[in-house]
Amino acid sequence: MKLRSRTRTARFLVVGLCTTMGVGGCRGDNGSGTITSLESESATAHGSSMSTVSSIVQTSSVVEPTTVAPSTAAPVISDLYASVKPGTAAVGTVREEWIDTPDGRRRHFRAYVPTTLRADEPTALLIALHGGLGSSGQFAANSGFDELAEANGFIVVYPDGIRAVPDRPGLQTWNGGYCCGPAARQGVDDVGYVRFLLDVFSERFEVDARRIFVAGHSNGAIMAYRLACDLSDRIAAIGVQAGSLGIDECRMTKPVSVIHIHGLADTNHPIDGGVGTGVSGVEFRSGREAVKTLAELSDCDAAPRVEDFPPNSDVEISTWMNCSSGTEVRLITVAGAGHAWMGHAATSEAAAALVGPPYENFDASRAIWSFLVQHPRD
Repeated sequence: MKLRSRTRTARFLVVGLCTTMGVGGCRGDNGSGTITSLESESATAHGSSMSTVSSIVQTSSVVEPTTVAPSTAAPVISDLYASVKPGTAAVGTVREEWIDTPDGRRRHFRAYVPTTLRADEPTALLIALHGGLGSSGQFAANSGFDELAEANGFIVVYPDGIRAVPDRPGLQTWNGGYCCGPAARQGVDDVGYVRFLLDVFSERFEVDARRIFVAGHSNGAIMAYRLACDLSDRIAAIGVQAGSLGIDECRMTKPVSVIHIHGLADTNHPIDGGVGTGVSGVEFRSGREAVKTLAELSDCDAAPRVEDFPPNSDVEISTWMNCSSGTEVRLITVAGAGHAWMGHAATSEAAAALVGPPYENFDASRAIWSFLVQHPRD
């Protein structure tokens, strides 16, 4: 297996607060010790509220899209939801916990353990990362990953980012590199936090090390890309909507499969980069360039196979194949789709007003899980 490091020009100096979705409340810290404030309850959807913030942003360059001629070969993808049962009622166990991390911070996460988990075999684990200004509860309600976990028998963990205001729930961001907000400005070790969570859940459950995956939206998608680079020894594949590569040098030690979904009408995080229309005003890097970079690092074919998707004429699929260790890199663009998580209703009217209505004819969660579960680590 051959891996190439690719240093990107450090043209992007961004200070800003990335906004993506409605903000849900976090539970307060009311205890002490390594792990406290443990609650178990039946899974329910959590609402969220929106707040706006201001930020200072420095401008940066925009990466122009790379045009690739579509393949004339017959389509190879006929079902983007293959191998995945539709979500069902989330009647499993929800756990909300505060935990002391190795860097001395106190962090919160939410976890869902389905009733369908089989004790006699290792389980897949999904780390699901909310967008900027979002929360664990908000993303759980917005994505429907709890319902998919119940139907398909996997554990999903929703970590929370760093709060913009320490004593105020919500307004949380991730240090994905160039973005976003307080987490990036403070250099928060979110990679170490996720690694710690993987250790915690591997001790509590029989986690299949070949099936550890990450999903993320916007700032959470940027963070997922960073994890693909900095935690490639633990993560088999990532699935994101509306993200970009936030660090200048990706040093993967093992190839990681990627599925990246992006709406062509997304103005909050434009697919080709540029200043977003959200309250942060962040100048985002190119989503297309992120996918291309991960394909190069995994020694995939230089040009992707591009195909239409007959069930939905808005969808175009670009797949980089023949990658190292059986990995695969895929970009799905959706004409007419904006920034909101596709196929799922917003968790509040304020969220819908900020990021627009969700595109209804494509389920980002099912498409992501379908791809992830078909790409375990070899």
